[in-house]
Amino acid sequence: MKLNNIVVFCGSSLGFNEVYKNIAVNLGSYFAKNNITLVYGGGKIGMMGAIASEIIEKRGKVVGVIPDLLKKEEVVHSNISKIIITKTMSERKVIMSKMIDGYITLPGGFGTLDELFEALTLQQLHIEQKPVGVLNVNGFFDATIKQLDFMVKEGFLKPENRALLLIDDTIDGLMEKMKNYTAPEKTHVINKVVS
Repeated sequence: MKLNNIVVFCGSSLGFNEVYKNIAVNLGSYFAKNNITLVYGGGKIGMMGAIASEIIEKRGKVVGVIPDLLKKEEVVHSNISKIIITKTMSERKVIMSKMIDGYITLPGGFGTLDELFEALTLQQLHIEQKPVGVLNVNGFFDATIKQLDFMVKEGFLKPENRALLLIDDTIDGLMEKMKNYTAPEKTHVINKVVS
């Protein structure tokens, strides 16, 4: 699978451990070296700023998609290749999903997890068929992964849907999994609920 444009979900802060900034910078370097366009939230602070700045410094392509209400709060990165301003968070997600070939999630907060789980839900419903990966640096997503496994055990998540999330703790490992991703065939019809 060819990955020309990848959206990266990540925090607007850097966290307390230098390892988080380093992984953002290293992923940015990988994107620039491999001619992958970054599509992201458009900010110049935190993890978002770290990855975008690294790509810009190495003359790669960066597209920011930011809702009007966050323009000032997230401080728009002024040096990116293209900025798209949306009216709402929902519109931002739709535009991003139309532009990209895959999703990568780095450490972040509520917004990052919201975006990750929306991407997984789109795959589960067969609305999209793109790889969704998590870069599990420093074991950041261990608890999230454990929760997903518990959801399978308790019958709330099908094993084949759990398998939609690609996980690795290295950039090369995750990118390899994403390149080799094959979307599952649609095998079931969602039953309509009649009330």
